[in-house]
Amino acid sequence: MLNLLFVYGTLRSEFDNRYARLLQSHADFVGRATMPGSIYRVRHYPAFRPTPEGEVHGELYRLHNPEPTLQALDDYEDEEFERVVLNGAWIYQYKLQPADDRRIASGDFCLS
Repeated sequence: MLNLLFVYGTLRSEFDNRYARLLQSHADFVGRATMPGSIYRVRHYPAFRPTPEGEVHGELYRLHNPEPTLQALDDYEDEEFERVVLNGAWIYQYKLQPADDRRIASGDFCLS
């Protein structure tokens, strides 16, 4: 199973919540990374979409034991998101297309 996960929102190391701590304790931080696509502010969290073109800033993690860790993170992300593979890593993609005015122009949730 693929063991790389790209995170761009509340799972990043800047956040201190149960699931960010779970990720950090069950994975190795590979480094800061970018993915093609765009992110949007949906309520208090960001949502990734592959289009329109842009650059999304986040972090890349190498999961020690991918299956149980991803299962826990799937529960956290809930039914609004689906886990997909992009550029060799898992990423959580929002299922709906948010309004254009909700797009985070910088591509970095932590700078929005």
